[in-house]
Amino acid sequence: MANLLNIMLEISSYGPLGAGIGAGLVAIGAGLGIGQIGGKAAESIARQPESANDIRGAAIVLAAFIEGVALFGAVICFLAMNA
Repeated sequence: MANLLNIMLEISSYGPLGAGIGAGLVAIGAGLGIGQIGGKAAESIARQPESANDIRGAAIVLAAFIEGVALFGAVICFLAMNA
């Protein structure tokens, strides 16, 4: 029984490490996603300059959605750290 308690205490000490790694992965994923949106939006505007306003608006909305998901993921990681 004492072995099980020691193992559980050891595993629970990895929570902050896992939360930090998770938050970092969330930030990297969001950065890559927003970079892809920006690159493809610039390419699309270069191909069809007459639809620049529509493309720019859609890119901003998509970037906001990605930021929202990234913030949610980071909050979940930090909440899991304290659980």
